[in-house]
Amino acid sequence: MNLLKKLFIAVLLTTAFVGCKKLDIVPTDKFSDATFWKVDANVYNALYNNYHLIYNDALYFNSEALSDNAYSRSGDAAIISGGNATASTSKFAGDWSGYYSDIKSCNEFLAFVNQNTTLSKPVLNRMIAETRFLRAFAHFNLTKWYGDVPLVTNNISPTEAKVIARTPKADVVKFIIAELDAAIADLPSKDQLPASENGRITKGAALALEARVLLYQGDRMNDVVTVCEKLMNNQDVNGKYSLNPSYTDLFSDKVVNKTNNETILSLQYVPTTYTWSDFFDFAPLSVGGRVISNSPTQELVDAYIMLNGKAITDSGSGYNQDNPYVNRDPRLTATVVYDGYKWDNGGGVNGTSKTIYIKPGSDPSDSPANPNGPDEFVGDRQSSSPTGYYWRKYFDPNALASYQSGLNLHLFRYAEILLDYAEAKNSLGQMNAAVWNQTIGALRARAGFTDPGALNYPTSGDMTTIIRRERRVELALEGLRVDDIRRWKIAGTVMNGYAHGARYSGDLTTDNGYIRAQKRQFDPAKDYLWAIPANDISLDNNLTQNPGY
Repeated sequence: MNLLKKLFIAVLLTTAFVGCKKLDIVPTDKFSDATFWKVDANVYNALYNNYHLIYNDALYFNSEALSDNAYSRSGDAAIISGGNATASTSKFAGDWSGYYSDIKSCNEFLAFVNQNTTLSKPVLNRMIAETRFLRAFAHFNLTKWYGDVPLVTNNISPTEAKVIARTPKADVVKFIIAELDAAIADLPSKDQLPASENGRITKGAALALEARVLLYQGDRMNDVVTVCEKLMNNQDVNGKYSLNPSYTDLFSDKVVNKTNNETILSLQYVPTTYTWSDFFDFAPLSVGGRVISNSPTQELVDAYIMLNGKAITDSGSGYNQDNPYVNRDPRLTATVVYDGYKWDNGGGVNGTSKTIYIKPGSDPSDSPANPNGPDEFVGDRQSSSPTGYYWRKYFDPNALASYQSGLNLHLFRYAEILLDYAEAKNSLGQMNAAVWNQTIGALRARAGFTDPGALNYPTSGDMTTIIRRERRVELALEGLRVDDIRRWKIAGTVMNGYAHGARYSGDLTTDNGYIRAQKRQFDPAKDYLWAIPANDISLDNNLTQNPGY
């Protein structure tokens, strides 16, 4: 039985446990602090509940629309990217509460788990290490959004929670790194995991999170290199990782998605039992989509280079604005649906293979009575894409009705480690042909490039731009672009002005024929940090607000 199949019992039992108060008389009809941890199965269930709280599909996908990769026409993503967020914006409060709920659950586990006397010491130490990872991950997500945040390292009471102050970000980061370093010794490598434990945290996961945390600080690049090399060069100890031969299969194949050598840690799902359905609002209507809530932007599409290795704006690239999707990075077709896209349904249940017509008037079935096909761009039609693009990445050919999918969502991949390493080495002035071949060259070869101009170490062009662009397209729709534009301090450029859609001329509000999807605003003096939720500040006089709110 894998991790997610155990979560349902875990959530039910730990909910009963958490809701039970310490009483003078121990209740006999439900679990209590005094009895719960004595039962081995309950300890496992409490651990699995902590896993359940780590992250979710909404956090994973919705953050894409907080970046220049995607646009959402409604909800908090539209409010935030439009520059209209306040301290009362619900996402600020929801994310804050969600991460601290995870921390609370982890701290309860760490406070009580040693009451168990029947599980072996190595088993308990491993569980403690997993929980320390989960608590560190929650603190990391908090500090990347809010900056200085309360560092909660023990099982505090409600009264204590109302007087806690913010801890400097540097101290929170120091704690996170120390927790991960301490956890690694008691975690197994990927290669030591039996199939029944697929999805549990490993040494590799702790190192991958540590690499991400260090990279995001901007001034710890030597440490980033050291951590990445532990995963790249010390695989007998930390697990054998490599790039999966197929980029597409990582996100769509029901076997490869769950069992491959590239995934370091994923959100685990189980077909028909524990699923996500975000793709229902990503897919074209003609293949079973509903109302398009998240659409790729032209800015993302433009980031995919040509097969010869040149950017579309480079001289000699061969890019044709009137035929823009030919001879492009194969990951474009693996990620984005564009006009004329050849949709391969893969034998699934959500329709047949077909051509997707998006440009107005392009659908052969158009008629005077029905002038626009279901996927064609119509500016005020809420069901079709407002950018003229749809998502393909994470399409599940085996999904149930309404795109209920059991595919895992990858939180950490070996590809990210290679990108971290390339960025760090370049930042240190150590990028060379050997590093390139290990990282960017390897990613492009896996993607399907064959032209030496794309695969060989470049002799011209800005290497920082090249590496950042590679990171963008490799990790699109994996929730990391918003982190990148914020830590690189380029959000003030890329998130001001219009987010664009495809080039469909006509009576549209356009820039040189490109759809204007949303006017975005980003104030660098304020928006690099989110507001501390207004309600939390009202309850805790020691909490201070971030500037500008």
